Amino acid sequence: MILPVVAYGHPNLRKVCSDITPEYPELSTLISNMWETMYNSNGVGLAAPQINHTIRLFLVDSQQIVDNADEEDKADYANEKTIKQVFINAYIESLEGVEWKYNEGCLSIPKVREDVMRKPQVTLKYQDENFQHHVNTFDGITARIILHEYDHIEGKLFIDHITPFKRRMIKSKLDDIMKGKVKTDYRMLFHK
Repeated sequence: MILPVVAYGHPNLRKVCSDITPEYPELSTLISNMWETMYNSNGVGLAAPQINHTIRLFLVDSQQIVDNADEEDKADYANEKTIKQVFINAYIESLEGVEWKYNEGCLSIPKVREDVMRKPQVTLKYQDENFQHHVNTFDGITARIILHEYDHIEGKLFIDHITPFKRRMIKSKLDDIMKGKVKTDYRMLFHK
């Protein structure tokens, strides 16, 4: 089932999310619905707060970036190791490398894109959808998507990484999103 994406301004986007256990109600259905919602919205990642669940759960399919890149950008991704992965109860173990800039967007903040600096490598401790424990290191575009989604479960948004000046420049767009004055190709849930 395709779920509505929570829009900027909803308080759940600013909450630090809680760990879950295998007993979380209908978790497999929720994960399936999140994949369907993400693909329907042309996303490459989706975090539980974006579908109104304040739990430490997010999904990443970094192959979507490679598949949707134009021919010029495909060469940049030639050596990327992509993933399609569920992350539960994730915590960052380490961040490495020199920060690099990439133009990010977010399903919860439609029609807004900004350059964001992030480290190119993240080591993450997490559980998969079967609650098996993992500690893995991710690089490049996959690491960036993971860090973007990880921010969501920590109550942060990509716009928190831009300068106050740039925030002022997009304030009217953010205000319009909060008021529900934005059109998207996917369902959204606005906070009243």
